[in-house]
Amino acid sequence: MSERTMSELPTVYSGLAGPDLELLRRIGQGMPITADLSRSDILLLFPRSAERVVVAEQAQPHSIASLYDNRLIGNKLTPDEAPAVFEAWRGRRHVRTQHQMHPSRAPVMQDVYPIYGANREIIALMSFEISLIQLERHRSRHRSFRQAIELLKSVCMRGELADTATLSPFSEWDGVLLVDPMRRITYLSGIANNLYRRLGYLEDLRGQRLSFLNTTDDDMVRKALESRTPYEAEVQEGSRIWVRKVLPVWAPPNVSSWMRRLVSRQGREDIGGVLIMVHDATDERLKKQELKVKTTMIQEVHHRVKNNLQTIAAMLRMQARRTQDGDALLAINEAISRILSVAVIHEFLSRHEAQAINVRDVGQRIITQSRQVAVTPGLQISFSLEGPNIYLPSQQATAVALVINELIQNAVEHGFEGEKSGQVRLVLIDGGDQVKLEIWDDGDRLPADFDLTTTPSLGLQIVRSLVQDDLHGKLTLANHEAGVLAAVQFPKLVVAPDAG
Repeated sequence: MSERTMSELPTVYSGLAGPDLELLRRIGQGMPITADLSRSDILLLFPRSAERVVVAEQAQPHSIASLYDNRLIGNKLTPDEAPAVFEAWRGRRHVRTQHQMHPSRAPVMQDVYPIYGANREIIALMSFEISLIQLERHRSRHRSFRQAIELLKSVCMRGELADTATLSPFSEWDGVLLVDPMRRITYLSGIANNLYRRLGYLEDLRGQRLSFLNTTDDDMVRKALESRTPYEAEVQEGSRIWVRKVLPVWAPPNVSSWMRRLVSRQGREDIGGVLIMVHDATDERLKKQELKVKTTMIQEVHHRVKNNLQTIAAMLRMQARRTQDGDALLAINEAISRILSVAVIHEFLSRHEAQAINVRDVGQRIITQSRQVAVTPGLQISFSLEGPNIYLPSQQATAVALVINELIQNAVEHGFEGEKSGQVRLVLIDGGDQVKLEIWDDGDRLPADFDLTTTPSLGLQIVRSLVQDDLHGKLTLANHEAGVLAAVQFPKLVVAPDAG
């Protein structure tokens, strides 16, 4: 189902409520697994008027390429655009037709079924669309499997597959088995056959009972038959790690097919069988484990770097306590502050697997350090931090940390000479693809001839270099509101997704 919540569904299905609305919600939840196993694109369409239907839900198969490049949810279709849908709606019947996809012109078979509500009125229509190539492949499969897929579609349209919303997607490399109510294998896909061969089963498994396999299949199928509930489990099968999903399918009460005759002897006149989906996750889990080990090692490196930087800062503090020269003392304290700013980034990286750093947290730590390092005795400065959480890649966050540190340090050192108190405010602004930092203080204003490009201040030269060369941004420093405002604006880099 799409990401809409239950509270949003009445907006989509205007005019529906109660059981009818709940039915369409449950149908939507069962569509993804049905699309995967039937290798069909599925659309759930809601009639808006005599000449309009809207695509309310869409499920695209993971097992093959979808017929559609784009999501269609919200699209409104007319009789000219979807003739089979309107024919099924107006005729109150199933309609099968062949048409050509635009612009590829690929031939497609379309089956449209009415969905009836509590009052036997049509409340929606479901369209199954499959390419003729996939349809021919499906027709070559065993009759029992083909009929099981038809049952699966029927169960989905009755809204009885809502529990499958928790199952992981089915992929093109997954194997499929069909097991009858007596737990005998009636169908085995080529991929499934190859997967079981990896476990040493070289004979033809069709016709064998699941108990023949020394695996967890039989227990999971027994549970599925008893509860009509799908199950998914990750298990160790020999040297392999398998993700196995079991899904019971059953017929509606009025069915009179071969499946009814098959299961009537078992006293279960509704259960048509159980589909077993098998995925070999061995390589994925090994790569995940290797990545976890590497991540742990990298975190340990960051932890040690952070400790080493803090050790260097502690040694410099010892040196500062023995220094009598004022200029030398100032230079040492500036060096300590810069070292600790870099240590903050390594501390965050040592604690979190993801490479994204929250700049707000970094700013708060630097403010805390500034209170301890930069402020001279007798000077009371009030620090504040405003703005949202902003996540940046570690390399960009390191440059930002140094910029924040230098600008706060510059404000404290040069803005409050002879003063007893003051304010420094750090503001973070998230502009989407841009980030802006503002450091404002209410100390001494800049002289009239101040020029940022020629200032002899080492700290401001460092900031200019970081902003221009590392952040590819812009720096301004000017008098503002009875004080001085430093502003940095730079493009936000996209944070790489966590591979774990």
